[in-house]
This record gives sequence, structure tokens and C-alpha cells, in this order.
Amino acid sequence: MKIQILFLLLLISVMGCKNKEEVAYVPLNYESDPCIDCATVAIAIFEFNKETDLGIAVNTALRKEIVRQLNFEGNAENASIEEAIAAFKKEFQDLRDMYPEESIDWEAIIKSEITYENKDVLTIQLDTYIFTGGAHGHSTLRFLNFNKKKNELFENWELFKEIDDFEHFAETKFKIQEDIPQNSEINSTGFMFEGERFYLPNNLGFTKKGVQLIYNQYEIASYADGPIFMTLPYTEIESFLSVKILPKSL
Repeated sequence: MKIQILFLLLLISVMGCKNKEEVAYVPLNYESDPCIDCATVAIAIFEFNKETDLGIAVNTALRKEIVRQLNFEGNAENASIEEAIAAFKKEFQDLRDMYPEESIDWEAIIKSEITYENKDVLTIQLDTYIFTGGAHGHSTLRFLNFNKKKNELFENWELFKEIDDFEHFAETKFKIQEDIPQNSEINSTGFMFEGERFYLPNNLGFTKKGVQLIYNQYEIASYADGPIFMTLPYTEIESFLSVKILPKSL
């Protein structure tokens, strides 16, 4: 019995230490009622502790990003998710009233995932699919990297000691991954980097396996090629990072 109690206390202690690094949150879902000839919306994100500065910052950033993804045309800075959903559905209804025979039901699906967290960093990935007619919908993946010490979003350049050095390293790895000769131009095999030079994507974030770079559809390749992913292991890029990512926190 004593051994069992000791084990239980040790387990609680370990879990408590782990929880100290994690931000408290609950699932937050928005889902429109099933309907015919309408726009449907399904959003699954998180609501973080509203009693902390970090929780407020994360909730605000998530709200703004979702409002932006729904193409809200009003005051996106202060609009609520509910207002953006209502505007999305109204825009479809207005279109359907004008062209009842031509409009196809719209759809918006947004899912979220915490891809990495330690005492300094919290990374959330948003996976968005929006269909508003046409041959196909539009999918995007978006990383939000939060500085837990300053209670704010990281700018990409803040994640690295010298972002130009990291970019050069990433180009070498990208060419290896995509079978592009190192002495060839970046677009020599069919990519569409603007200016004929390699550059980092807007979307890069921390995952358990490393820093992941995501080029969404159309950014550097055709729609048919889909998004382009590259994950750089922490063991290879530790010297470039300005934030500590410790193996024990993976």
C-alpha cells in the first residue's frame, strides 16, 4: 500500500511539473445547423484562460485569424467570430438570391492543433478549408507562434539569431528534398519562387519533430502540387534558433 501511495504521489508530482509549462484551455466549437441551399460553417479551436495575459493574447490572435480566414469585410480588428460567421452566411444568401440557379452551397471548415509547447513557446496550427464556388475550394495552413514570456505573437525573424543564415541553410535542405541541383536556380525544376530566388514561407512553426516550413497552394507551385512541406530537425538547426527547444520537452 505504501508503495502504491508513493507511486501515486510521484505521478501527481510529475504531472504537476508538466502542467506548469502548459497553458490552460478548453475546446471551443462553432457549428452551424444542418441545412439545404445554405452556407455551412464548422470551427474547432481553443479558448485559453481569460484570466491571464497570455490567454487573452492567444484568444485575440485566434479570433483575428479566423475572422480574416472567413474574409470578413467589416472591421476585422474588433469583429467577433460569430459576426464573421453571420457575414459569411449572409454573403452566400445574397448571392443565392441574385443567382438561384447558379450558386453552389458554401462551406468553411477550420480546425486547430497545438503542435508544440514548452515554458517559452506555444505553437498553434490552423487548418482552413473555404469553398465559395468554382472548381475547387481553397485550403491553407497557418502557424501562430506565441512568446509565452512576452505574451505576444512571435514575428518569424524573432525565432532565429540571424534569419538570413537560416534561410541559406533552408535553401540547401530544400534543394536536397526536392532533387534540385545545388548549383542550379531554385526554379530550374518547375517551382515558381518570385524573383527567381529562394525565400522562407510566411508559415513556419514548431512541431515535435522540428521547425516545419509550409508553402501553401499557389505560393511556389501550382494548385495540383498541393502544399509543400519541409521539416528541419532541431538537432540540425539548434544553432540558428533564438529560443530554446530542449529535447526533454519534445
